[in-house]
Amino acid sequence: MQARSRIIPIGSASFPFAIFSVHKEYTYHRMIVAVSTYIVCESFRFFLIFAHSHYNNEKTKKMNVVKRCYNWVLSWAESKWGSAALFILAFVESSFFPIPPDVLLIALCLGAPSKSFRYAAICTTGSILGAVAGYAIGLWAWDVMHDWFIPSIFSQEVFDMVGDKYDQWNFWAVFTAGFTPIPYKIFTIAGGVFQINFPMFLLASIIGRGVRFTLIGALIWKYGAPVKTFIDKYFNLLAIAFTVLLIGGFVLIKYVM
Repeated sequence: MQARSRIIPIGSASFPFAIFSVHKEYTYHRMIVAVSTYIVCESFRFFLIFAHSHYNNEKTKKMNVVKRCYNWVLSWAESKWGSAALFILAFVESSFFPIPPDVLLIALCLGAPSKSFRYAAICTTGSILGAVAGYAIGLWAWDVMHDWFIPSIFSQEVFDMVGDKYDQWNFWAVFTAGFTPIPYKIFTIAGGVFQINFPMFLLASIIGRGVRFTLIGALIWKYGAPVKTFIDKYFNLLAIAFTVLLIGGFVLIKYVM
């Protein structure tokens, strides 16, 4: 009489015997092979489950940290210390903080449109002083702070790329970083490390940051809450386009003349 075969699902307690016919005379060798196969398959299955869960948890944690930080920044808009918080946020964002001051600036301007230019001035002042602090870090403290900034804040490759841009563009590199959504902090610290001309650095920062924040304040002062959606969706794109056209125009004039 031939033994009848049946299929037993993977993951069940009887899986070691799934590859054999159900028969009362299992050999010792077959039992060892079956149990070993079961252990390997189950170990691999649990590894995949763990890896997938770990990846999702790490991704969720990173997203939650950024979201909590973003919400914390916004919460200051409802505080009587909103102006002070805006100044401090603009200051630290120019060196290491990841959330741009635009977030709080927009919220404060929407809460009091008549004070929009005042908030823009506070934001600009804090950001410029923060840029000076970033320049000082790069100039005098980079040997000590290097390991703290790289790779935690930005990568060595990006930092070296900024140095190359300074060699070629100087003023326009700082202005572009100040006016567009390019991380400004990398350029402020790199400015000190590569020892670019400080008055030129300061002038480019004042123009770039001042124009950006004043434009945001002016739009909210003029159009109020409805313009927030426009700013969120299109302001950075328009800032990039304007900068490209502006720099492109000067480059064209240089080569034509």
